[in-house]
Amino acid sequence: MTSNKSTHTIFSKEFNENPYPTYETIRETEPVYRFLLPDGQYAWMITKYEDAVEALKDLRFSKDMAGVMGISKEDESIFTHNMLFADPPDHKRLRGLVQKAFTPRMIEGMRGRIQEITDELLDEASGKDHMNLIDEFAFPLPIIVICEILGIPKEDREKFRLWSNTMIEGSAGENSENMALHTREFTQYLGEKFAEARKNPQQDLLSQLIISEEEGDKLTEKELYGVVSLLIIAGHETTVNLIGNSILSLLEHPEQLKLLKERPELIHTALEESLRYEGPVEFSTSRWAKDDFEFKGQSIQKGQLVIIALNSANRDSSQYTDADVFNITREKSKHLAFGKGIHMCLGAPLARLEGEIAINSLLQRFPNIQLKGKTSELDWRPGMVVRGVKELPLTL
Repeated sequence: MTSNKSTHTIFSKEFNENPYPTYETIRETEPVYRFLLPDGQYAWMITKYEDAVEALKDLRFSKDMAGVMGISKEDESIFTHNMLFADPPDHKRLRGLVQKAFTPRMIEGMRGRIQEITDELLDEASGKDHMNLIDEFAFPLPIIVICEILGIPKEDREKFRLWSNTMIEGSAGENSENMALHTREFTQYLGEKFAEARKNPQQDLLSQLIISEEEGDKLTEKELYGVVSLLIIAGHETTVNLIGNSILSLLEHPEQLKLLKERPELIHTALEESLRYEGPVEFSTSRWAKDDFEFKGQSIQKGQLVIIALNSANRDSSQYTDADVFNITREKSKHLAFGKGIHMCLGAPLARLEGEIAINSLLQRFPNIQLKGKTSELDWRPGMVVRGVKELPLTL
């Protein structure tokens, strides 16, 4: 068990700004680490790369809390009724219903439209001296893309930002009043969209999910809410922070930024290095031990909460040479930014495509971008899910 001092360190402002020295210490001293969460419960944190890969694939760690705890699924939040919080065989069924929209061929077919959206956003910034990269570029791009995939009208996109931010920050125990209000608004909105799609189905993914069948199985009403909310939140949150963190890392390493501007074909390895170096997802979503068992010398007991520190694993010096060095020419690594195993991020190919187009297009349009202010002045988002800054002010 950890001391209060150690526990406090994990959720301090200093940790939020730069967690990597703390991760390094934990990897060296207690790589499977028991710590206290802000809500008062203990959890295990897995920090080393090899251990993380093993845990992400180990089906003794369940994503179905209700199943492990013997809780009725009726008592769970509707937002947990999706493949992210399911074990086989439900996981395969739920993922299968969504996967058809995210095949490599379908994603590649979206390249032209993503480039159009990117160019339109950059056109709006032209003529300005400054830009908040998150608000004006990194957020709108993926929310437009995922809303178009789902068939969400243009005028409703800003609502999704509000709802999504509240739910993400709710993971830190913040804004509980907003959380309840925005959850009700979000649920009501989706219910209206489902009703519309049933009456007048279109070619969008939302309509497909409502009318399609996979092996004779349709989504239940709660599963519809769960799957669509996952696509909306995960479908843009990861990419917002992927773009923001990548640009920030490049600005913090001018020689790497210069190299990418000179050789835009390096965008593929540059993006993978950004994902490894400053990944957009700090921790995996929660897992619970199905039974009592030993994992890497620690006695894990049934029902205990386990999280994998993805960004710690991606800086593990036993896996990467010069792990704390940002090097866009590094050979493509098997980083864990999108997870591993059956729960690996379904939207990873889409996030990669959006990131590559966004970063190269931004650097070509505005080759002299600089950070407005100091890195130390940036405000990192709270919570245990995403890693990214709230704002990234640039001089164009």
